[in-house]
Amino acid sequence: MMRAKRRLGQNFLAGSHFSKKIVESVRPMPDDIIIEIGPGHGALTGLLLESGAELTAIEIDADLIPLLHEKFGGYPNFHLVEADAMEMDFCRIVPAGSQARVVANLPYYVSTPILQRLIAHRHCLADITVMLQREVVDRIIASPGSKDYGYLSVLIQYHCEVKRLFDVPPGAFRPVPKVYSSVISMRVLNVPRSSVDNEKLFLELIKILFAQRRKTILNNLKAGWPQVSKSDETNIAAARSIRDRITPEGGNFIDSGDCPPV
Repeated sequence: MMRAKRRLGQNFLAGSHFSKKIVESVRPMPDDIIIEIGPGHGALTGLLLESGAELTAIEIDADLIPLLHEKFGGYPNFHLVEADAMEMDFCRIVPAGSQARVVANLPYYVSTPILQRLIAHRHCLADITVMLQREVVDRIIASPGSKDYGYLSVLIQYHCEVKRLFDVPPGAFRPVPKVYSSVISMRVLNVPRSSVDNEKLFLELIKILFAQRRKTILNNLKAGWPQVSKSDETNIAAARSIRDRITPEGGNFIDSGDCPPV
């Protein structure tokens, strides 16, 4: 087995138990189009290919490319792309009018940026099943008002139906990480959970409000949204029946399922 590279945040699944459990959760079908990000040594790849699904694997590590070609090159439904997922236009590898399913064991250090990029390409994606650091999954599925609730919670819950599937202990990986992982399913919604007039502005505002969780809403707005005057900010707070002293950390003022028009 090729040694993991720390600079790429590689932790490879060891054994078949959790690989099978992940693929069983995905339930790949022969007519599926699947994008696997970071196949590594192919712990998930072979199981996904055996379903008959059309699989495109995206691998950044050039040293793993020959290994993957050797193991899976005989499958007619296997396609390997050597690329950085952070630079991929996922929709370009999905046939027009189709939607792909994403399966991945994401490196901890780039998991949030890759998730945000996947959400940006959601129009050509049906669902996303990924293994992440457990704390990241806690943030994604968090409820309004909880300590883990933040921008990532709103962004993903606004666009997806989320469900934690199961946890994976450190001992399931080589090398062994110091933290637990969790597998999460995110089904992309055809229509977002709430209707806003300006989605880009809405998400920018959410990011600003959660920029510093212990600051008041008003102070976060003043620091991050200079084009809005203090009187405008006060009017916004009053219109939402929110007192200036409420902080993002302490209140459940943002619920992606019940947002006012923006």
